Amino acid sequence: PRRIKILKPYQIDEELLKHAKKNALFMHCLPAKRGDEVTKEVIDGKQSIILAQAKNRLFTEKAILLKLLKK
Repeated sequence: PRRIKILKPYQIDEELLKHAKKNALFMHCLPAKRGDEVTKEVIDGKQSIILAQAKNRLFTEKAILLKLLKK
C-alpha cells in the first residue's frame, strides 16, 4: 500500500542501528510487522528486548486487573 512506501525510509534496520551506541536497545510496544516498520534482523536481534518488554507489560496489566476486580 501507499502508506508502506511512504514510511519505508523510516524503517528500523541494521544500518540505522549501526549509528546508535553499542549498548543501545531496540524496544517496541508490539504488534510489529517484520519487514515493514522494522526488519526481522533487528526485531529478533541481540539488541532487541521486545519480548522482555511484553512480559513486563503483561505483569503490569495483570496487577491493574487484580486491583480493579478486588472487592
